[in-house]
Amino acid sequence: MQKLYYASGYVLLGDAVCEALIDYARALADVGQSDVVDVPGLSDEGIPSRTRLLIGPSSQLFAAAALERDADLDDDDAVASMKDKAARLRSPHPVVGDVREHQFEYGE
Repeated sequence: MQKLYYASGYVLLGDAVCEALIDYARALADVGQSDVVDVPGLSDEGIPSRTRLLIGPSSQLFAAAALERDADLDDDDAVASMKDKAARLRSPHPVVGDVREHQFEYGE
C-alpha cells in the first residue's frame, strides 16, 4: 500500500495502482498533457471510495510506503489502462510536414 501525496493531502492506493499512476503522470508531463484518472483508494480518514485525480505537467506527486489496511485497492483494469496510455504517449509518432524543410544541400 502506498500513500500518494497530492495537492494538500494524500490518498492511500494499492502498490500497482500507485506505480502505474505515477508512471502515467510522468508520461503526460513529458508531452505537456493532462488526464483524469479514477482509481480505488482510501481517504486519509480510511474511507474506501473511488478517487479521481487530475494528473499532468503541473502535478506534484510523491508516494511513500504506508501501513497495510484491510482494504482491496487493486484495479487491474485501471492499471492496464494507465500503462497502455503511458506506452502510447512514449511511442514514436510520425512528424507531418513539408519534406523540403528536412532536405540538406551537399557541397555548401
